[in-house]
Amino acid sequence: MPVSDSVDRDGEGEGAGARDGAGTHGERPDDGLPINELFYSLQGEGTLAGVPSVFVRTSGCNLRCWFCDSYHTSWEPTHAWLGLEEILAEIESHDADHVVLTGGEPLIHEESVALLEALDDRGYHTTVETNGTINRDAPIDLASISPKLESSTPTPERAPDDADEADAERWAERHERDRIDLEALAALVEDYEFQLKFVVTDGDDLPEILDLLAELRGVADAPIRDDDVLLMPEGATRERLAETRTRVAELAMEHGFRYTPRLHVDLWNDAPET
Repeated sequence: MPVSDSVDRDGEGEGAGARDGAGTHGERPDDGLPINELFYSLQGEGTLAGVPSVFVRTSGCNLRCWFCDSYHTSWEPTHAWLGLEEILAEIESHDADHVVLTGGEPLIHEESVALLEALDDRGYHTTVETNGTINRDAPIDLASISPKLESSTPTPERAPDDADEADAERWAERHERDRIDLEALAALVEDYEFQLKFVVTDGDDLPEILDLLAELRGVADAPIRDDDVLLMPEGATRERLAETRTRVAELAMEHGFRYTPRLHVDLWNDAPET
């Protein structure tokens, strides 16, 4: 269900994380969420890689990773407003027991809690893909937490090709300031079954990962095992993954962490709704 296909991208933006020029479609219902995509596929990342899943991709994000593989949920958010019952009906039309709530950053939306509660009532297993800067009280079966490293910070020289240079400059400081929230990270690992998934470009990222893990283990009232830490190669295309994955796999073995593939990229490259 490519809801953003019907969006007027020249329209006025609205909703969390939107900016002028972002596209929206439809009236905003009281219990609605800005949905960029809603589709059935395989979970491509993490400990549940390969599991048939329904993906609910919300639009809007509080960060701006330069390599974001969901450009139209962050740099140029596009979406249709769907009510809770519409979202649930689309989920129930697919033969899957697992739902992935992703983005953007889905936890910026208070209405995500109501969706997760409704999915829990219906017996679905839910994974929430989050950057770890927000914690909410919601029934989440797996918190897939992806803290953003310094290498994710945009600059005019390091930004998506379609991004406006002024946007990159404006977001560089904000992203760097907000990308790590130790209190929110600690709350997430204490409250939920979790995986810590780091997007890695090369070995230069490992000292920062090790330092962050040491800090988090020092404040979180829950064990964080090396087995909970997943290294994932940076890359939204097969060509880019070919450049990064071997080194990231070697780093995972060297440090005793897990390696996670990007199965959807291997199978479908950068096609939408995968």
